[in-house]
Amino acid sequence: MRLSQVMKCLKDSGEMDLFTNDPEITGIEMDSRHVGKGSLFVAIKGFQADGHSFIEQAVKNGAAAVVGEEDLQMDIPYIRVADSRTSLGKLASCFYSHPSKEHKIVGITGTNGKTTTSYILKHILETAGRTCSLLGTVSYVINNEVYKPTNTTPDALQIQKMLSESMDEFVVMEISSHALEQSRTEGLQIDYGLFTNLAHDHLDYHKNMDSYFIDKKKIFSLLKKEGKAVVNLYNSWGEKMAEDLQKENVPLMMLGDENCCSIEDVQLNGKTVFILKMNDKRYKIKFPLPGYHNVYNAAMAFLTGMDMGLDPDNMIKSLASFPGIPGRFETITHPTGAKFVVDYAHTKDAFEYCLETARQQGAERIFHIYGFRGGRDQSKREEMIKVSARYSNQFYLTADDLNDETEEKMIGELHSLNEQFGNGKGQVIADRTLAIQKAWQQAKKNDWIFITGKGPESYKKPFKLPAESDLETLKFLQESGRHQGVI
Repeated sequence: MRLSQVMKCLKDSGEMDLFTNDPEITGIEMDSRHVGKGSLFVAIKGFQADGHSFIEQAVKNGAAAVVGEEDLQMDIPYIRVADSRTSLGKLASCFYSHPSKEHKIVGITGTNGKTTTSYILKHILETAGRTCSLLGTVSYVINNEVYKPTNTTPDALQIQKMLSESMDEFVVMEISSHALEQSRTEGLQIDYGLFTNLAHDHLDYHKNMDSYFIDKKKIFSLLKKEGKAVVNLYNSWGEKMAEDLQKENVPLMMLGDENCCSIEDVQLNGKTVFILKMNDKRYKIKFPLPGYHNVYNAAMAFLTGMDMGLDPDNMIKSLASFPGIPGRFETITHPTGAKFVVDYAHTKDAFEYCLETARQQGAERIFHIYGFRGGRDQSKREEMIKVSARYSNQFYLTADDLNDETEEKMIGELHSLNEQFGNGKGQVIADRTLAIQKAWQQAKKNDWIFITGKGPESYKKPFKLPAESDLETLKFLQESGRHQGVI
């Protein structure tokens, strides 16, 4: 594709001097190390580095043209734009021939529930004989090939490239507030935008809940002309989102609207069973994952599937056979019958979902193991401790994912928070594997032990037990017990 053809996608581009040539563009890159002969290099002012500082290196590596924000004179075509970050997505979409048009795309945003809802949708689509790509926190799945994710939502280049490579009819994507605010979704068009909920998180980045909400709302600017919003009204921010979208005449389906669809007769005794009322019809849905939050996730997926034209009876069968998700309420049974649950929960609301579920399932004692990521939103830590103290009989605070915080500083913070808000129930055990081991050793029948905050993620530092994740630690303890004749 010639440079002039690619540049037609930038209606807001500034002066463009193509000199006497119109080079063939072989690819688009934002990292100078990946530039090859014929690449169009887009210089972006990032959070840690400025791409304009690497223009010279990009040219040496073979760049045929450069897009940037600064006023520069170069020996190859240089196109100055007002915002390189938004230009990147538009250019990538153009270069890959607007791949959003080739798929039915579902974008899911919200503080909690994105991953679970995306996996449920993928499951019911594939059970119905449809093919489906998945882009999210746990993995990227394209044409049945599984890839390790770089972010919950890929960058604009990755999105367009993966969409162009996907031969699947549907694409289900988790879309984070960071991605929306950073224009990683520029050039993307979606058929459905799902809003699950909003809770205190990422305020180190978004500053306050109103800003966080505004960034989440940007997902609906990605809707195709015939696209629809799907909003969960069972939270106050969902009600506000629906109100805003109605004022803007965005086509909207609302979970929790008596005139459309609502949840009735929820039963959480061992199995999750609920009635979903839709347009005067009632559907009885059985779902293997416990908790009210998973009722909302399953209902959102069902509602979206109905609008897609999927058969409701097939979806009901599919939901009943849902296999679960790595690191999302993943359960291992202790020899005594106690339940150990590994979950990604890392917000006050997510803690409540998990711990309240244990109460609903008849837990006699609840233990909770968790920590805080360094360099992240510190304003939510107090509320997380309070929730854990309210629901748990005992909790253990651990240290991992320190990022730019020292272990000494993190441990001091844990002790301070525990003394102020732990209600005498907390203990700091910095080594996460030893905290899990202690809970394992004291577990009794009808105990529930939650290990939250990491899900399937690997540890960022070595611990005493030979394991690299929460699940591996539990499996090590299981095997150790077998070898010692405990089981």
